[in-house]
Amino acid sequence: MISDYVKIAFKSLTRRKLRSWLTMIGIFIGIAAVVSLISLGSGLKLAVANQFNILGAERITIQASGLNFGPPGSGVVNPLTKDDLKVVQKVNGVEIAAGRMVETSVVEVDKKSYVAYVASIPNKDEERKLIEEVADINVVQGRMLKSADKYKLVVGSDFHDKEKLGKNLNLGDVITIQGVDFEIVGINERKGAFTVDGVIIMNEDVLRDLYSKSDTYSIVVAKTSDRNQIDEVSERIKKDLRKHRDVKLGKEDFQVQTNVQALQSINQTLDIVTMFLAGIAAISLVVGGIGIMNTMYTSVLERKSDIGIMKAIGARNKDIFVLFFAESGFLGLAGGTIGVLLGVGIGKLVELIGQSALGTDLLKAAFSTDLIVGALLFSFIVGAAAGTLPAMGAAKLNPVDALRD
Repeated sequence: MISDYVKIAFKSLTRRKLRSWLTMIGIFIGIAAVVSLISLGSGLKLAVANQFNILGAERITIQASGLNFGPPGSGVVNPLTKDDLKVVQKVNGVEIAAGRMVETSVVEVDKKSYVAYVASIPNKDEERKLIEEVADINVVQGRMLKSADKYKLVVGSDFHDKEKLGKNLNLGDVITIQGVDFEIVGINERKGAFTVDGVIIMNEDVLRDLYSKSDTYSIVVAKTSDRNQIDEVSERIKKDLRKHRDVKLGKEDFQVQTNVQALQSINQTLDIVTMFLAGIAAISLVVGGIGIMNTMYTSVLERKSDIGIMKAIGARNKDIFVLFFAESGFLGLAGGTIGVLLGVGIGKLVELIGQSALGTDLLKAAFSTDLIVGALLFSFIVGAAAGTLPAMGAAKLNPVDALRD
């Protein structure tokens, strides 16, 4: 019986091919947009999670809180200091901790200027290694800074690839910062993130002299000796810093965050953005549903005599309802199938364009079974729901009136 309903519905739709295609446009555009957006959002979440796994779950980040309109730690009332770093280093469970300065500066090359982030790297080897891991520093051309380097720089890939200062900068080129000339000795690997690709790196003592900042830090990073104790260590850091900075519980002028907490916060933001965009895209599904309803009403009017004949030979109201209900659901499902295929294609296309433009695999499209099945089921529900009223109208037709028409 069900197969008969499907066959009749399919034949009805194929007899009116142009109308069926036009009816499905709203459905497959909406489904394609939703599938591509959600898949890209899911892929981005996976990529971010992988980056955090690379950085390690045992990392803890400490920043001063307050007004902040620039790089991390800038614009705050009570910035972190070398003394704060010493407090963190002494906390039970902290294996190593290091501080980093981040400043915004106008940099110049051949009288062409650009505003960039200038970040420090510690002079001590162990602290330097920690910051290199956290900041994802991997020099692919030239060399990494040595602790004795004074007027040397490592630049992000944007300065080498994107002509930020009027030309592609190479090893040996000179950048002027705060009136001081620095030579480029290394170029960092492209990561596809402006926090890495657009940053200039110099030794900490040089940056302090350049900006006349003797003991402040923009950010402090700590590594725990046992990742299973990270929450306990994080609480100890908060307790010791509250005591050192003389602030009460709930009145802290600093923030202590683990990588897990940071990942959860980023994922929540990505989920909200993805759902918001998908919700906007889903508006076309409402339009598609209205189109299906209009088509089904038209179909009922055109097939009144068919309905009358079926009722005259014994078809029940239920049979007529199921026939039109199945036809509208089939319209939605067919549109959803096309939409899923389009969405997969769009997602993969954006992935390829993003990888080509950014030079990184950070932007990926992840297509889960739940997403595909959910999209198809939702498209069927939209089609079936839109066809409910026309199907009820067809079922209630009087056979005599239908045959007379």
